[in-house]
Amino acid sequence: MHITVGTNKEKRFSHDIIQISTHDPLEELLNEFKEGQFSTNLTRKQKLSLLKMVRKNGPAFSIGEEPLGKIRGCDIELYLYLKIPYPPLLGRPPYPASLETRKEIKKHINELIDMDVIRKIGHNKIVEITTPVLITLHDGKSRLWQDFITLNNYTNSDRHPIPRIPHALDKLAKAKYINKMDCMKGFHQNGSSSNSTNLLRIICHIGIYEYTRMPFGIKNAPAHFQRMMDTIFQEEIW
Repeated sequence: MHITVGTNKEKRFSHDIIQISTHDPLEELLNEFKEGQFSTNLTRKQKLSLLKMVRKNGPAFSIGEEPLGKIRGCDIELYLYLKIPYPPLLGRPPYPASLETRKEIKKHINELIDMDVIRKIGHNKIVEITTPVLITLHDGKSRLWQDFITLNNYTNSDRHPIPRIPHALDKLAKAKYINKMDCMKGFHQNGSSSNSTNLLRIICHIGIYEYTRMPFGIKNAPAHFQRMMDTIFQEEIW
């Protein structure tokens, strides 16, 4: 590019335009992981190091509409005190629901289908156990709950010790960084065995569905999940 000075149009001066980059790698990473909360006490260098580590392990995190992960070899299996034929008490009807509640139930059912957590029962399936669902409100948002109380009463208990808080604190004593992560629908990342899906059937106004993943609300889910975590993170825990 050339410019002239004053009225002398013949004398020309060259002028280069230098573009100054305002690219900030830290801001880029913070925008990429804006759902995360990072300590304000970290230095810029520490934040960059942490966020680069998160990006490097990106497949471990659920972002946007990505499919829900599934842990291999950790399918839950339920055992009942009873044998077939099961008592009619376990074949429960759907709860009455208002028009608004039905809309919310349908919305949540479709979300679970899209996540491959449940599937609809076929026409030729023998159905003996059904659990009704209901809608509750929490922080202004609706939640789908399965009333597994009857099924839980007939399920053999699975017990696994809960980690002791003093032991966890001992493991953190020499830590430089402390990180807290929440599993994306953690229970649903465990499958349900082919022998148990017939026990994990829910019923509502639009049909009967069965869980192919471990649902929330069954009595053995916490013990099963804790055992899975203790197995996977054995080296880190002990």
